[in-house]
Amino acid sequence: MTRNRALLLTRQDLDGIQSARGYGFRYSLRVDIRTTRVRNVLTRTSGFLKSVTSHSLQPYRGCSLGSSLCGVGCYVRHNLWLTEGRPWGSFVEVRENAPAAYRESCERERRWARRSRGRFGVFLSSSTEPFMPQERRYGVTRGVLEAMLAEPPDLLILQTHSHRVTAYLDLYLELAERCELRLHVSIESDRDRLPGLPPPASPVARRFAAARELKAAGLETVVTVSPLLPIADPESFFAGIARAADAVVIDHFIEGDGTADGRRTRLTALPRAMEEVEASSSQLAYRDAMVRIARRHLGRVGVNVDGFAGRYLP
Repeated sequence: MTRNRALLLTRQDLDGIQSARGYGFRYSLRVDIRTTRVRNVLTRTSGFLKSVTSHSLQPYRGCSLGSSLCGVGCYVRHNLWLTEGRPWGSFVEVRENAPAAYRESCERERRWARRSRGRFGVFLSSSTEPFMPQERRYGVTRGVLEAMLAEPPDLLILQTHSHRVTAYLDLYLELAERCELRLHVSIESDRDRLPGLPPPASPVARRFAAARELKAAGLETVVTVSPLLPIADPESFFAGIARAADAVVIDHFIEGDGTADGRRTRLTALPRAMEEVEASSSQLAYRDAMVRIARRHLGRVGVNVDGFAGRYLP
């Protein structure tokens, strides 16, 4: 049930998004925000995530960061069931009862997961950003994490594109005592811009700083280079990741967008912008070259779905 209420994204909500003036790009402030209630917030995984965790959990539906760089190549924009034909980045549904829904279903889903998949693992989140600006107002992600303190999964993977991930450091430290916890911070490149595309919602430098803070706190921290974008200085980039994280995952849009040949992403402006910077970057061979460089700097390097599942190259 969705409440018949809509809000516009305020300038306060956008404080973590780069100023448009410095980038020659203008964000639309018109994001439709509605509160809704869900019957079950734990979704049994299939497809790409099936070997990663038993469940995914989305505290929100839609994403107000969809008009930033990470949204351009986001595979979710092609999910018509989720978007209902709406432009990606134009809507957010706040699942205000997500913490209660988790508590109500977790024991049943835990039993199913341990019987069917070996353990109860949750990927938070696969089709939204858990730390979009609206989280400050609604606190749904925090509520879910607090619910997990009482009913922890066996494994929790927290995936984010935002430096705001550090806001809940207190909860992560408690959760890490109750379950296996991995914090995935997406840093796709050392570049903040690609030609003709919007800036990231969270600057590269701030995401690196967030990863370093998480690692310094003793938390298992993984940088996900996903989707891999052209890297200006690969040696320095992966050396920086080695200082900021315990492992790296490298995932190209080919094989990473749910299609073997990346045809979903090729419908967007992303591949063309990548090729303007580095002609070979839209090919899978570019990923393999970056993997070789990464292995010179890190002991744990994962590729594609294996990396997200914590299965690293020997």
